[in-house]
Amino acid sequence: MPSRSSSSSPTTPTALIAHITSSPDLSSSSSHHHHQLLLKSLRKLKNQIIGNRTKKLAFLKLGAVPAVVHILRAVEAETGGDGAEELVGIVVQAAAVIGSFACGVEDGARAVVEAGGFEVLYRLLKHWDAKVVNACARSLKMIYMSKLAPKYDFSKQDSLDFLLSLLNSKSESVTGLGASIITQSCQRGLEQVALCEIGVLKKLQKLLGGSVNQRDACLESLATLIKSNPVVTRMFVEADGGSGLSGITQLLNNRYPRGRLLACMCLSAVWNTSPSYLKDVRLKRRLIGILLELLSEPGQVGDESPFAFARLIDGNEEAQRLAFESGAVENFCSLLKEGSLPAKRIEGIFLALAELCAKLRLCRSKILSLKEPDLVRDALSHDSSEVRIAACICLRNVSRSAKSLCEGLFLNKMIMIALIRLLDEFSAVQVAALSAISNIVVNFAAHKSIFIQYGGAKQLIDLSGSMDSTVRLNAVRALKNLVFLVDRKSKEAISSELTASFLSSLICDAEPLIQEQALGFLRNLVDGSSESIDYVFSEDGVILQVVARQLRRSIITEIYIQGMYAFSNVATGKELHKEAVLHQLISSYDCGQSILFKFLQNNNNQLRTAAVWSVINLTHPSSPGASSRVARLRNAGIYSQLKQMLQDPCLDVKLLHNRELQDYLQGDHQSNAEWTYTA
Repeated sequence: MPSRSSSSSPTTPTALIAHITSSPDLSSSSSHHHHQLLLKSLRKLKNQIIGNRTKKLAFLKLGAVPAVVHILRAVEAETGGDGAEELVGIVVQAAAVIGSFACGVEDGARAVVEAGGFEVLYRLLKHWDAKVVNACARSLKMIYMSKLAPKYDFSKQDSLDFLLSLLNSKSESVTGLGASIITQSCQRGLEQVALCEIGVLKKLQKLLGGSVNQRDACLESLATLIKSNPVVTRMFVEADGGSGLSGITQLLNNRYPRGRLLACMCLSAVWNTSPSYLKDVRLKRRLIGILLELLSEPGQVGDESPFAFARLIDGNEEAQRLAFESGAVENFCSLLKEGSLPAKRIEGIFLALAELCAKLRLCRSKILSLKEPDLVRDALSHDSSEVRIAACICLRNVSRSAKSLCEGLFLNKMIMIALIRLLDEFSAVQVAALSAISNIVVNFAAHKSIFIQYGGAKQLIDLSGSMDSTVRLNAVRALKNLVFLVDRKSKEAISSELTASFLSSLICDAEPLIQEQALGFLRNLVDGSSESIDYVFSEDGVILQVVARQLRRSIITEIYIQGMYAFSNVATGKELHKEAVLHQLISSYDCGQSILFKFLQNNNNQLRTAAVWSVINLTHPSSPGASSRVARLRNAGIYSQLKQMLQDPCLDVKLLHNRELQDYLQGDHQSNAEWTYTA
């Protein structure tokens, strides 16, 4: 390591950081020679890491960020003296280093925030030298590009005043920082309105006439302010006789691709927030066309354009239809087939395809008709987890309708295997894969058998025990869909992996949504053969007891419905099964009322229907004990309650009543209906 007085320059990364770390007191009276060496080291560090992710990560491991932040702190209080100008140069270089570390590398942004660099740079915005202020503003703007940047507090008046002072600055670096703060931190409607009330909206519109960089930063901020806020959108559109909206529309002709992209984002925000302000169909088609054209642009613009496209059509059925008519599906698939796309762009394309398929069956059919399963399979195996997640979301939406899946050969064994492999990854990927699996396995026997054959059912059962409640919920939902109308052999394979006590624990899960899905799984599992119903009575009938306990204790109607349909399905079984269900349904527990009596009186149509079906299945005439059960139901007051339901407002209940229960009510028990119901 060179000494502090050495005139030689550090040549290795370790020596470079050691030299920066070993800096003495940086007061303005320190030696000119030392200042020059430190300035040279900082400049060398900056030049090595700019645009080089590998170098950034290497220097991060050596502790470069805390060392540079320490230098900023050391000169923060210096305001004058013979060496003040030299210290300005050091601060400028140090700020540039900090900004570079934060740019494009999340680990770098995290290191800057944890070392306190963010706060130091903010304080230095009040420095007496304009070069320092500009350097710190540029660095902070790069930090604000990261999701790890601290959120700005818009609730305090002094914070609002400071933000407005940034936007009023004569320095474009500083005004750009103000715009970046809005883009990164303004997320709530009250914050949007508060900023407009202090004049931020008008200021941003005026700044659109500045340099290209300033204009771009302001366009992003305007899109953020307008998004999902009709009040701000109206203020923007109606200001100055509509000049703001017309000005941004003109920017669609801008020669810079990024300018066109940001103009599209602003107009998209207006369209999605207040459609009445954007009625021109030609303009809407133009927006979609420009975003599709920008997909072929290199760099950041091409990477961001599919995300902007996805936001434009999110929940906007008109935009989805226009995009479909503009050939968006073919355009996206063509780009994917070309290969060699950046991971971020692939992610954006799959998210855009997912939004296209969210509502329109035409889009789902189009994707399936292209018969490009390899595109999805490759994405499911991509190195980037974001791409894998986006592919799962797309696959989930494509497989939403059974008819769409029937129209193509999109899904194959390799895709199913790829999805199963994703279940071994971290939770975000697992949840995305589970949501796709839930849709794929619900209707098709071929998909179910492949999934079970390659160990998918066991994976779902394992994930149903996850500590992550979101993973647990999605795993149980996928299990429920997997056993929907599945063959007996597959049911046996699934139930052999799932103990009664484990299923009982899911039915009693702390999360009500998981309870509901677990009861739905049970409802589907016991739909059909008596062998599957026997599963409910394993381990001393613990499942039956738990279901009854949930129906007594829960206050959630959806849990009542699933539990009653599960009981109704069990009641189609043998005499033992029927008797056990009857005992649970007519036992008094709530002011002398039984579960069955209480649910027949409930206001929910589905719940009353499920309760009526349980009566029908319990009193099926082919069962030897039917007459005895009829008598017990009468004694429990069910007879009188059913008579009162003759003109039930629910058509399903009324039809069942008139078709299946008349003989029972008249004492001539001749009904032949016995049904099971799946969720």
